Amino acid sequence: MKSLLDTDSIVIESWLSETEERSLANDVLDGLTRPFKELPPKHFYDSRGSELFERICELPEYYPTRTERSILQSRAVEIVQATGAGELVELGSGAADKARILLDAMSEAGTLRRYVPLDVSEVVVRDAAAQLVEEYPELRVHGVIGDFERHLGRVPAPIAGVPRIVAVLGGTVGNFPPGTRRRLLRSVAALLGPEDRLLVGTDLVKDPAVIEAAYDDSEGITAEFNRNVLHVINRELDADFTPEQFDHIAFFDRRHEWIEMRLRARRPCSVLIGGLDLRIEFAAGEELRTEISAKFTRTRIEDDYRAAGLALDRWFTDEHEHFALSLARRAAEATAELS
Repeated sequence: MKSLLDTDSIVIESWLSETEERSLANDVLDGLTRPFKELPPKHFYDSRGSELFERICELPEYYPTRTERSILQSRAVEIVQATGAGELVELGSGAADKARILLDAMSEAGTLRRYVPLDVSEVVVRDAAAQLVEEYPELRVHGVIGDFERHLGRVPAPIAGVPRIVAVLGGTVGNFPPGTRRRLLRSVAALLGPEDRLLVGTDLVKDPAVIEAAYDDSEGITAEFNRNVLHVINRELDADFTPEQFDHIAFFDRRHEWIEMRLRARRPCSVLIGGLDLRIEFAAGEELRTEISAKFTRTRIEDDYRAAGLALDRWFTDEHEHFALSLARRAAEATAELS
């Protein structure tokens, strides 16, 4: 552990070792040498990728972010009243824009004590912490720099007598295949005490045309976002991808009920990844999968919770049932009537 900041209001700790910081190299070596090439979507988000994603969120086709935000805005007070929460733990926190909605509700309720963002980006956590303690004088921030697949155990112990909400927002759980998703939820459940709740954002199954448009916008911004992972590999691993030689592909897999994003080589190409001393061949039309994003039904999320030792407590959705927020508790404490 490396302590990055320790003041009366802010503590920031990094749990990323030098080996773990090479996760891009490890994922490229593993994913691009498979018979079917793939990479995890977390590598989209360098500074340029984050900027592109912010632009995507403003597009009329991209409903998930604004819909989740609208549900939070309409339900945050109810969520805080139902849980009595005074602490928010946010996994994959980013810039904490959605967290502010919940922090506002806690502040208004007089329960606000602490915010615990966990993210791989030190800059993002530092900036959010500095802004939030200015906005909420009563708030303490304990930032954790790490990967929530590996560093959940580094989340600080709860404050005695203060219920916490552990949030995984933005449809992030949909980026994992079912088995991995359930293991992750089981690990997250270990952070919950009897009075704590898990808050999860999930995109819902709907008209495939609506889903596909969200991942293949008419302005081509999502295509640039998808290709950005090749720019990241070029910069970080001294590779010589020509991103423009790869087409952006997005389609809804009706059998699995998830969206897939891929990059398809327009022509045969040979790519040298100098940092790994590795050459990768792409045939014409060969695809590299860069993301899956599962879409859920209420039954599916209930099944996932059950497999993880959790139980659904409350379910919130928008008027079109495009997106849902759900509160869950440890199954042993799941005695409240569902609403």
